[in-house]
Amino acid sequence: MVWLWPDSKAAVAGAPDTQQVNGVITTMDVEPCPPPTDQLQQSPPAASSVCGSAQVRLTTGDQAGTTFTVPLPTGVGSPTVHVGDKAVLAYSPGNEAGSRYAIIDHERGTQLWVLLVAFVLAVLAFGRWRGLTALLGLGFTFTVILGFVIPAILDSKPPLPVAIVGCSAIVLVVLYLTHGLGRTTTVALAGTLASLLLTGLLSALAVAAMNLSGAGDESSFILGQSHGVDLRGLLLAGILIGSLGVLDDVTVTQAVTVEELARANPELGGRQLYAAATRVGRAHIASVINTIVLAYAGASLPLLVLIVALDDPLGQVLSDQLVATELVRSAVGTIGLIAAVPITTAAAAYVARPRRSAA
Repeated sequence: MVWLWPDSKAAVAGAPDTQQVNGVITTMDVEPCPPPTDQLQQSPPAASSVCGSAQVRLTTGDQAGTTFTVPLPTGVGSPTVHVGDKAVLAYSPGNEAGSRYAIIDHERGTQLWVLLVAFVLAVLAFGRWRGLTALLGLGFTFTVILGFVIPAILDSKPPLPVAIVGCSAIVLVVLYLTHGLGRTTTVALAGTLASLLLTGLLSALAVAAMNLSGAGDESSFILGQSHGVDLRGLLLAGILIGSLGVLDDVTVTQAVTVEELARANPELGGRQLYAAATRVGRAHIASVINTIVLAYAGASLPLLVLIVALDDPLGQVLSDQLVATELVRSAVGTIGLIAAVPITTAAAAYVARPRRSAA
């Protein structure tokens, strides 16, 4: 981690000239949008058919308290605003005064804080002490991702080693923090790390075999152009980080299952423990596989809708880089998840044997 630690100056290099400020919409001058040009007659109608301008009083930035006239946002995906709304504006210092600001989104700070408080209260009300440790673990996870993984990738460190080190640090701290010190947690940790390395190896082989570049979407392309990020490594890092959350769930379940079976029946041998816990693991995997596929399908729903709308041949669709990337994510993550069951179960069955002998 020390070798991969990012240079703070390099991590912020390449920041865009456009800044963001917040403001409140005080008045609006609404008018119908002009008809589309001949070239766009066949295009679907825009999401917003309202044009005009708005008076926006800035609440942040060097010109806070000043009111500017800003054009209303139009086009597909543009935010719909009303008088009294809090908005986020893009600020371009180099433009003339009348065109420096543009409304790009709603300001959601208050709503997000309310949702965050509700989330924390729900976790604490149900989980109590375990809920508190889970929240602390979640905070550590975000700290590692935002404080190490992302800055290191922006600092042109190799994304795959960065993801492996970051995931290892996360699972090392979070498992012991959430489940306590003990041999069951240690077995789950070992199983998670082994499965994580296997997932990394399989993902590297799959990405290389399918010649995936990692530049499947616009954000990845921008990162490659503006920051020189290794896009293939970034893809591998995303697969690892996405798999980690489900991996530790499975490994902890298997380790605890073996421990409880050994405690309930000290006469069970290692093979019997392994066989019984594996049956539990199969049932768990059957549900988790569906969870993984649905999670990726939900995240890629716009892509799936676009594929259906284009009505391309199935072979052409599956060969598309965007689709192939999602298939690799799902398949490799599932294989790593399946491998976690026998790895962790075998280790837990072996570790549980001395306690039964001593009894």
